[in-house]
Amino acid sequence: RGMCFVISTDAITISNPFYRAVALFRIPLFGKSFISINVVIVLVVLLAALYLAHLTRFGRTVYAIGGNEQSALLMGLPVARTKILVYTLNGFCSALAGVVFSIYMLSGYGLYTNGLELDAIASVVIGGTMLTGGVGYVIGTVFGVLIQGLIQTIIMFQGTLNSWWTKIVIGLLTLVFIGLQSVFSAQSRTRKAAARRRDTAPVADADPVVAARQ
Repeated sequence: RGMCFVISTDAITISNPFYRAVALFRIPLFGKSFISINVVIVLVVLLAALYLAHLTRFGRTVYAIGGNEQSALLMGLPVARTKILVYTLNGFCSALAGVVFSIYMLSGYGLYTNGLELDAIASVVIGGTMLTGGVGYVIGTVFGVLIQGLIQTIIMFQGTLNSWWTKIVIGLLTLVFIGLQSVFSAQSRTRKAAARRRDTAPVADADPVVAARQ
């Protein structure tokens, strides 16, 4: 964002003929319905993300590292290489999102998508991904995005509310879901601790030395 303002402090209109042709390209569906090239790109990325996250060794390694990095390292998983690949993939998706947004706007400006970081985090959290790592689904994030879109549409068509109410509602939802995650994590840890105590109790009772000490 800072480099954008170094290049120009004003909005720059994209006048490249090929770029404009891509932006105006439409794929007809049925009747008068159609989709733009942006929708196609988003669907391709979504399918690729589903495949990588749930059907590949790379995806399983990412889940393992998110759950417990030290355990993943002890299991012999390539932790360092996987983290580099994750950050590389993240950078590629960020760049692709910028291209998609520029196709939609046909212009560039440093203040575009200001505050979108909160929306991205909120979508992931609302979709059920644990901030502590190890748990989460791509489809859940899609539902998080849809919920945000619904909130924005309701506030927009309501007419009397300021657009900042969107940020307020999304922020409150994020806090609620983070709180629920904390509660569920605490309950999970309690259940696991109780299960470990139940598993070790018979062994301790069967040991005559332990029984004599008791």
